[in-house]
Formats: sequence, structure tokens, C-alpha cells
Amino acid sequence: MKQQRNSRQRQMVLDAVSTRCDHPTADQIYLDVRSKDDKISRGTVYRNLGVLSEDGEITNVKVPAADRYDSRLERHYHMFCTGCGGVFDAPLPYHEAYDLQIARQTGFQVTRHRMIFEGLCPACLARQKEK
Repeated sequence: MKQQRNSRQRQMVLDAVSTRCDHPTADQIYLDVRSKDDKISRGTVYRNLGVLSEDGEITNVKVPAADRYDSRLERHYHMFCTGCGGVFDAPLPYHEAYDLQIARQTGFQVTRHRMIFEGLCPACLARQKEK
């Protein structure tokens, strides 16, 4: 892996991800960083999100519609609301046994697995009941 210098912009992007708990999109991060530095480009933010994710400083959460970012680094699962598009941490421990079981059965070298639960969040359910 190529050594990356820790730039001021990269730190701003990392800080923007770290201060949010809502698994923001790249565009949301861009707007947060842009409010602090109006000269930063969208490309710089996107590139730094990629570098931070590759380096393991943040997690790229792949969900329908748009990738999201998470500062929580331990392995965990997510829930995606098909109503509002929200992404939430699932209250379920990561099961490393799944990695080992798949590796044994297939010969595949598994480094991790990701699980996304899809459905409606409580707020969307409540709105749906009001109709």
C-alpha cells in the first residue's frame, strides 16, 4: 500500500465522518467539509473518503442508493430503511463463525462479511400507520 501523507483536507474529511452518527453519504460529508473550507472540491472529499476507507480509518457501508461512511471500525451489521433511506447500526454481534464456515465449505479465503437488513424504520412505520 502506498504511503499517504496526512493532509489537512484528509483530516477535515475524517473529522466530518467522525462527528456524525447517521452514516452520511459522500455528498453530506462534502457539504459538512465545504462549510468549513469553501475552497475544497467535491473530488478532493471523495478521493479522501476512498483513501480513509482503504486505510481502515473509516468504514465504507455499501447500501442501496449511495455508499455511506461510518467511523465505527469494529465489524458490525447495518439496517437500511427502504422508506427514508436511513442507515442504522444493527444490534447484533458480528459472527466470525460465518467467515470460517464459508471458508471451510468453499476453500475461499474470507476476510469478512457484510450484512444489511432492509425494511422500514420505526419513524417510517409510524408515518405509514398515520395514512
